[in-house]
Amino acid sequence: MKPTLLVLAAGMGSRYGSLKQIDPVGPSGETIIDYSIYDAIRAGFGKVVFIIRKSFEQDFKDIFISKLQPHIQVEYVFQEIDKVPGGLVVSPERTKPWGTAHAVLMAKDIIHEPFAVINGDDFYGSGAFQTMADYLNSLNADTQTQYSLVGYQVGNTMSDHGSVSRGVCQEDENELLVSVTERTNIQYTEGKIAYQEAEGKPVFLNPETLVSMNFWGFTPEYFKQTEAIFSDFVKANIDSLKAEFYIPFAIDNLITNAKASVKVLRSDAKWFGVTYKEDKPLVIEKLAQLIQAGIYPAKLWK
Repeated sequence: MKPTLLVLAAGMGSRYGSLKQIDPVGPSGETIIDYSIYDAIRAGFGKVVFIIRKSFEQDFKDIFISKLQPHIQVEYVFQEIDKVPGGLVVSPERTKPWGTAHAVLMAKDIIHEPFAVINGDDFYGSGAFQTMADYLNSLNADTQTQYSLVGYQVGNTMSDHGSVSRGVCQEDENELLVSVTERTNIQYTEGKIAYQEAEGKPVFLNPETLVSMNFWGFTPEYFKQTEAIFSDFVKANIDSLKAEFYIPFAIDNLITNAKASVKVLRSDAKWFGVTYKEDKPLVIEKLAQLIQAGIYPAKLWK
């Protein structure tokens, strides 16, 4: 059975200022999501599932569904604030979604095979999709809680137009993930990559430091494991207007309690995305270079 690609596309780009997931960046109007799906198809993925918000369903269908259906099976589900464990009532003042791990749970009824999770506004590179597909295809009945993460070198993930947040990975001697520590305000300082400590002192990072760009690999067992964690999380944060249930939080819980392991899959690809509006021209330029090099056709979908 071919693996599935799950695309997180429910978040509005607050720093970007618009719904950046559907912003064209390719020469024929392609979005970053288009390139990810194209790479996934080449790597052997058999289905794509989108996590979106009900509020922009029609825009999303108009842009993606018709052009993708001839090439790959397409489905979508909604991430909405009130989709929480039964009996719990979310504050009517809450407007923020419950985070990436909650978004993944929205697909539990339509994904029954190994699957990868990506952000809809990130360009990951074709090699990363092949690496992930190969790993997911290697799993069997005895490896259902052996998950995976594509790790990128932090130097290949920076923006020239502002600070970024990255999950810094720590792994053991077997290339199994030990932890993902979220570092905010990572930027170039004195010509080097650094984040700020609480007191404002810069902490410099080796450009080859592995970070998570939210490219995960799971089996359906992950849904069952994280439902219980999310239930406890919501009970503890039901009155919060901003608390979010992130994938690294769920993963840390599973690793700490020895319920799962996560293989770190390395990628030397250059990640890029549109964190800020000023990033868009550079994304367009980089894609044009990849097209010129023959990595992608000038028109993805024919």
